[in-house]
Amino acid sequence: MKRLILTAFTLALLSLNVFCNNSDTSNSDRNKERSAKDTTAVNQPVKTILFFGNSLTAGYGLDPAESFPSLIQKKIDSMHLPYKTVNAGVSGETSAGGGGRIDWILKQPLDVFVLELGANDGLRGIPVAETKQHLQTIIDKVKAKYQHAKRVLAGMQVPPNMGEEYANNFRTMFPDLAVKNNMTLIPFLLEGVGGVRELNQQDGIHPTAEGEKIVAENVWKVLQGVLEQLNRIFNNSGCLQTSLPFKVSLFILRYLHISRIFLNSNRSK
Repeated sequence: MKRLILTAFTLALLSLNVFCNNSDTSNSDRNKERSAKDTTAVNQPVKTILFFGNSLTAGYGLDPAESFPSLIQKKIDSMHLPYKTVNAGVSGETSAGGGGRIDWILKQPLDVFVLELGANDGLRGIPVAETKQHLQTIIDKVKAKYQHAKRVLAGMQVPPNMGEEYANNFRTMFPDLAVKNNMTLIPFLLEGVGGVRELNQQDGIHPTAEGEKIVAENVWKVLQGVLEQLNRIFNNSGCLQTSLPFKVSLFILRYLHISRIFLNSNRSK
């Protein structure tokens, strides 16, 4: 019996060692691949990040290459990530207007949907409940068409001259929608830019090229984590990452399985 147990233990240990060596080899290979300049872009299909918004997304008053979606694309390209950005921003767009064109926008496949609307509603004093309903309609349509797409919501604020109650309700509308719809929230799109004269154009609303760089960083701080989630389940070789507790559990299961085989074989004799 002792010999059977020892044999089962040895075989289980050897099988685990083979598994670990294969895993280590895969990790080594992955590190080598990551050092190759364009490995990720070549090996993985390109996914689409769609920015759906108003003039803030469109880059009003700027060269298209200076808009924050374009700056995000430059950052993605510099990191050789398999993503392309689509700028679906329209100047003057309200949440109601966005709801009217979302069906057409959703005709193209997408993997990440970034919603940036509501600012024009706030400036016009449209009731918060109405804006919230329009945004919810847009979100519902995205969820229905692309259930597995990651969704990001850009938070906005309105000037205090709109009234304290209105400003507070408007500000809290975005985190409320994010929680309700399991969306990732950019707390305030214009953080560090809104109200800063030298970072805004003459209208005091739209960022300058320098301001747009800050906006892009605000977006990237959140979006980077979303992109990492998309790639977290499987590594570059398509294999699951394995931790020490997983390997120990695997060893125990294999040991018990091999022991049972030996015991059954011994009884049959």
